[in-house]
Amino acid sequence: MQTATYDPVNIAPKDLALPLMTFEEFLEWSDEDTYAEWVDGKVIFFLPVSNRHQLILGFLIHLLAEWKEETEDEGVVLFAPSLMRCRVGMPGREPDLMYLREENLGKVRTNYLEGAADIAVEIVSPDSVRRDFMEKFAEYEAGGVGEYWIIDPATGVAEFYIRDAPDAPYFRRAPLTGATEEKRGVYTCHTLDSLQINVDWLFADPLPTLKSIRAEWETPPAS
Repeated sequence: MQTATYDPVNIAPKDLALPLMTFEEFLEWSDEDTYAEWVDGKVIFFLPVSNRHQLILGFLIHLLAEWKEETEDEGVVLFAPSLMRCRVGMPGREPDLMYLREENLGKVRTNYLEGAADIAVEIVSPDSVRRDFMEKFAEYEAGGVGEYWIIDPATGVAEFYIRDAPDAPYFRRAPLTGATEEKRGVYTCHTLDSLQINVDWLFADPLPTLKSIRAEWETPPAS
């Protein structure tokens, strides 16, 4: 049987219709500049994201890199367009950001992650509300992603979902430490228990510097 071939081109998603393909064909077809996911044989392309989306993503990448340096942690931080397939038969998704613990680095393949990340982060865009809050929530929960963060710049809301056991359902960690009517509070990461994130950092304009974050980490909490 003849194998279909695909030519990746820069074209608007609405103008591009690709034939159905297997996950393996998708991996062969896509390249490092492809911003798309594989769902039920279909290639789902992404619209360009906002500058604010990219600023928050860059901030989180640097935040986790700083935490890794401070703690000498040996896990890895991956970010879009890095593909993750939680389990065979499930969609291939591109979380905005992923963290993988040292003991799970064997899941890393040349151009995708075969297995669930320990943490997956999605920064919501206007066209991704349903996808991030419903579709990916269900997939990440069923696929074994340990911790799921959803950050919505439009509403100023960040939701953090964790589980008590690998196969347990997600539950939302709230209220956060120090949360008031004026402050969103501090999230203590479930997977990386020494990592604390002041949720107000994520929505500040401008975003805080690493120097100010280090100072806050080093300051004992008020009694």
